[in-house]
Amino acid sequence: MLVLAALAGLVVPQGRVCAATPAATGAAASGSSLTTLLARLPQASFADKRMLIHQLGALSDPRARAVLSAMLQENLYARASDNRLFIGIELGDNLSLTDPLTGHAAGTVAEASFIPIVIDNQLRTELQVVLAQFDLSSPQSAVRLAAVREMLRELDADTVAALRARMIEERNSAVRAEIRAGLAMYDLNNGATATRLAAIYQLSGSLDQEVYNRLTALVQPLGNGLYAEPDTRVRVAAAAALREIDRQRSLYAIAQTLLYGLSTGAVLALAGIGLAITFGVMGVINMAHGELMMLGAYTTYVMQLLMPQHIGASIVVAIPAAFLVAGLVGIAIERGIVRHLYGRPLETLLATFGVSLILQQAVRDIFSADNRPVASPSWLSGEWQINPALSITYNHLYIIVFALLVFLLLLLVLKHTRLGLQVRAVSQNRPMARALGIRSHWVDALTFGLGSGIAGVAGVALSQLTNVGPNLGQDYIVDSFMVVVFGGVGNLWGTQLGGNALGIVSKVLEPYWGAVLAKILVLVFLILFIQRRPRGLFPQKGRAAES
Repeated sequence: MLVLAALAGLVVPQGRVCAATPAATGAAASGSSLTTLLARLPQASFADKRMLIHQLGALSDPRARAVLSAMLQENLYARASDNRLFIGIELGDNLSLTDPLTGHAAGTVAEASFIPIVIDNQLRTELQVVLAQFDLSSPQSAVRLAAVREMLRELDADTVAALRARMIEERNSAVRAEIRAGLAMYDLNNGATATRLAAIYQLSGSLDQEVYNRLTALVQPLGNGLYAEPDTRVRVAAAAALREIDRQRSLYAIAQTLLYGLSTGAVLALAGIGLAITFGVMGVINMAHGELMMLGAYTTYVMQLLMPQHIGASIVVAIPAAFLVAGLVGIAIERGIVRHLYGRPLETLLATFGVSLILQQAVRDIFSADNRPVASPSWLSGEWQINPALSITYNHLYIIVFALLVFLLLLLVLKHTRLGLQVRAVSQNRPMARALGIRSHWVDALTFGLGSGIAGVAGVALSQLTNVGPNLGQDYIVDSFMVVVFGGVGNLWGTQLGGNALGIVSKVLEPYWGAVLAKILVLVFLILFIQRRPRGLFPQKGRAAES
């Protein structure tokens, strides 16, 4: 009878799925395990919670990960009436609930009727490691890399086993390198001498600060001829690895200085390009150039007021807007004041200085004397971490690219347009240009407007690096003249190279002499250089220039 009953149990009605299929059984078991573990969590002690965390992690169930993540963020609650778990987000005195088993919203209730699942620092560390183990199988390499780094913070036998298993499957070179370094750090304190020597060899090229600290601890003297690491071979290998790391760090420190020197030079070049145009073509010392940059920065601020929900787009729109605003103001200055003072450089300097004071006071009257906040879009925030020893912030990186694009665009205008041809003709020989029918007074106005517009564009870039206030231009006017004189009056290539050179020299000197003394040394160097080459690196060509 038992045999017949067993055979009868194998018969399945047509059109129905047998409840005893392996897939169904596995799913039921998984759901039952998750439900059982969650039911035990509210009443568990800290020691039991640690065990339950690892059991939930072993399920490899996305729902378990959501529970563990909520537990880490202290968003896991048990209903007081029946101890049922929910994921809750605080909304004042209420909780917005989510059922962890179904993932569906479970309404909003009073927080007083729920008990939070409390964790301590040790459990918080355990949760971070278990969640990282979940992320090891993520299809995104960045997520896997972050998971490996999190696991390396708490290395034990289970974590090392998981990393070794992942190492076999991992194809991303950055993730593999991180796992390899982590396993070597584990072997550094858990192995025979040969194993530890191999681990030190593996870590000798690492720039990670934790690796550096661990190797430094091995060679730390304790006094009386004793060291933290008693094995001489291990200690010597660690010292050699530290020397190699220090050498690489020195090289990357130089690269870091050059990168930030280039970004500083890009700002100087951008500020000086507009001045190079007006100074080179018309010989006008425009002391209001810094205030034109200030107008560009305030244009960026106004664009953000007009487009508060689109900060990124407002920065892009501010570039042509700042060019137009500063360019039109520049044309007005040239037509209203400067054109009456050609040939009188001292009076031009005093007049444009007066204009700068007027523009500063106008901005104070309109916007007040306080600095205005200009937000940076998300794509300008943060930094590009090239490696643990080398990084550059995105705003400085974009400034370098932006300044180069503006420079190339200006070259195209001057080399391949009618205006550019006339500007070059007037700058090289004004009387001959007039004799050929070029209306030099209009060329002067448009050139002054072009240089002023470039100053406005420079103001847009500066708004992402410094405070936007009435005195913004005063900080860059002297540097702009230094760049123009050093590079060669009226020569754009000289301005670009001169700005980059002065920026790099300043950043190289600042760590040793400080920002103020570094600027003084640059100024002294520039004075001595001008004594040898009065016309700068790349002097302007033409009969007017010769005279």
